[in-house]
Amino acid sequence: MTKQRIRYTFDSTLEAVDTAEEKATRFATGQGFDDDEVIQISMAVREGTVNAVLHGNAYAPDKKVTLALERTDEDLIITISDQGKGMDLTKIPNPLAPENLLKTSGRGIFLMRSFMDVVEIRPSQTGTEVKLIKHARGSVADKEASQ
Repeated sequence: MTKQRIRYTFDSTLEAVDTAEEKATRFATGQGFDDDEVIQISMAVREGTVNAVLHGNAYAPDKKVTLALERTDEDLIITISDQGKGMDLTKIPNPLAPENLLKTSGRGIFLMRSFMDVVEIRPSQTGTEVKLIKHARGSVADKEASQ
């Protein structure tokens, strides 16, 4: 399979969330992922983009969110980056803790980790980068994992 890569830059708006989700859905579908996988990928991208727009960039009109979609032989790799002040991963509350169960926010990273095979979060002083990886079924990685 030929490696394919697309990159988008969005303003820090809620409209960007819908657009990013739509782009990821279209890309994943075109790359042969099944309906369930496409839904998982779309929801993970939505959560990651909401975090970038809301928590990372705080809707700042001068800050951008980037979405990169890449298909390799083994994986779909999605990278979402913001230009915020970064984050402290140790301060993210556990959404499954009893005191957090009824809260209406705080589940984005948990959901991304539930939907994707790999989630890497790299905070820095100049923003946060989230890498979401979904293994292609029938890939080398899946075959090795099943042995």
